[in-house]
Amino acid sequence: MFERFTKDAREVVTGSAEHSERAGADSITEEHLLLAMLDQEGTRTAFAFASLGITDRRGSVEKALADARRRGGLSKADEEALAGLGIDVAEIVSKIEETHGAGALQVVRKPKRWWSGHRAFSPSAKDTLEKSLRIAVGRGDRHIGGEHFLLALTARPGVVAEVLAEHGATYEAVERAMFGGGAARAG
Repeated sequence: MFERFTKDAREVVTGSAEHSERAGADSITEEHLLLAMLDQEGTRTAFAFASLGITDRRGSVEKALADARRRGGLSKADEEALAGLGIDVAEIVSKIEETHGAGALQVVRKPKRWWSGHRAFSPSAKDTLEKSLRIAVGRGDRHIGGEHFLLALTARPGVVAEVLAEHGATYEAVERAMFGGGAARAG
């Protein structure tokens, strides 16, 4: 699959490894893929981010991702579901942080490395890469680019897709920004 990656897709993978390393994360996550895409200039994803106004709101995106990490990775949908059961996640997080310190729910482990010294992808990041392949094939593309990664991030449920949607980057909006719409959603 990696031989089909475009230059910008390879830069996303490299950049995501750097974001993971700086964060002290144990693996490369979907969040790191997104942050690496936000770093790029002159790519289809950069154009989509600019046209959707996300480039100007990067700080807001990063804050929303940090808030999710603070909640132990729970999405707002998860938080709302728990609220329906009478569980106040914000109150629980506050009490835990009162006792154990700020960021106590954030998982920080020693980085795992393959024998080659490369940082591993988390299962959700691997799923995102696989989804990007399916999207590329569904579009009839012979390569996998950053645009396919971004579409995959918006198509998979979770914190990153939720944050992107909150900032106006749904699958459909991103597809329209990059390709002018008209293509069917890849499954």
